[in-house]
Amino acid sequence: MTSNTRVVVIGAGLAGVRLARRIGELGGSALVVGEEEHRPYNRVLLAEVLAGRYEPEVISLPAPPELVRARVTGIDRLARTVRRSDGTEIAYDTLVLATGSNPVLPPLRGLFTDTHHELPEGVHAFRTMDDCLGLSKAVRPGVRAVVVGGGLLGVSAARALAVRGAQVVLAQQAERLMERQLDPNASKLVLRHLLDLGVEVHTECRVRDVRCLGGAVRSVELADGYALDADLVVLACGVRPRSGLAEAAGLAVHKGVLVDDELRTSDPYIRAIGDCAQHDGTLYGLAAPALEQADVLAELLAGNANARYTGTRSLTRLTLTGRDDPAGLTNTSPITAGPTTTGPARSGPGRSGLAPFDLAAFGETEPRPGDDVVQLADATRGTYRKVVVRDDRLVGGVLVGELGTVGALARAWEGAEPLPAGGAPLLHLLTNDGGS
Repeated sequence: MTSNTRVVVIGAGLAGVRLARRIGELGGSALVVGEEEHRPYNRVLLAEVLAGRYEPEVISLPAPPELVRARVTGIDRLARTVRRSDGTEIAYDTLVLATGSNPVLPPLRGLFTDTHHELPEGVHAFRTMDDCLGLSKAVRPGVRAVVVGGGLLGVSAARALAVRGAQVVLAQQAERLMERQLDPNASKLVLRHLLDLGVEVHTECRVRDVRCLGGAVRSVELADGYALDADLVVLACGVRPRSGLAEAAGLAVHKGVLVDDELRTSDPYIRAIGDCAQHDGTLYGLAAPALEQADVLAELLAGNANARYTGTRSLTRLTLTGRDDPAGLTNTSPITAGPTTTGPARSGPGRSGLAPFDLAAFGETEPRPGDDVVQLADATRGTYRKVVVRDDRLVGGVLVGELGTVGALARAWEGAEPLPAGGAPLLHLLTNDGGS
């Protein structure tokens, strides 16, 4: 990357900010264009802001030296410019799409009308700081809240609302909570934790209708006709890549913007990283791959011809209550995620004094035929540890309740080295709390 190469990054989330910082450390510079009015922030910690543990400024990221707050409406690949909503243009030599993802809004009756395409009063997505602040303003003790979706984001939102004193019902279409990350035993412990918080959980339950009166939500109707009274509805039904700019510009897009091992799109002057990028058929949707992609791309733009992105082995960690998380590992953030968050935490006005509840999952949590499985469970303490071994290699695991061993297990998994013969070393990894 020469000193006069102009790198423009669309997106001021974790990936875009990390890329700009790494480019600066390598002697270059990048202009970051972000459309949110807030200072860049760590999106994976939004649930902690909603829960009242962190003030919004605590999860702020260091602002890039060159940051423009604007919405990009188009890309002119021939002229190598991007067009802003005010009609002005920004020229680039290399353009990086770090546009992230949008929340999935389910096709519920009553959610939108033909003439009104905004969510009804009281219905919220949970993806941005504005979403979080809107929910925080609406939450008060005793408010009736329905969370639609029992994945990682839905569980986080339900917990946060319950901590704030809301009466929470969580509706999950699958047969158990967080079915993509956890095995059945771990899901049961998450369920127990939410029940202890007072959350009412319905699994194998499909929401079909949002009922409003005077433009404000009043209830949610389930597929079996049962109605849940609601003052608030949180839609936590997953995310999809923000690839509209790329599609409009004629770039190759499947589920996300297609990129190669150099994070290059079908246009050699445009790269893509983070949630919007699809690499080798995979959409990651986690912090660690986004950060690693940013690091690799910074090296490539700095002239390191050997830098390649070949995929990320990431660990998902969710802190549900009680424990400060200065490393920024909460929610969807994997073990390798940064940047560090600093500043005071505070307790929310809802339930307090709850024991910490931590969860981590990595790799393949369900065994294949022929795999070895080691499990340790303590029903009294509400802890559960399980690892899956295939051909003498650790291929995945789940830990719930206490994560003292997560560091050692993650290192063994990431290294993909053969484990020593016999079960004792693996049992040591599961029980040695000094491994983190």
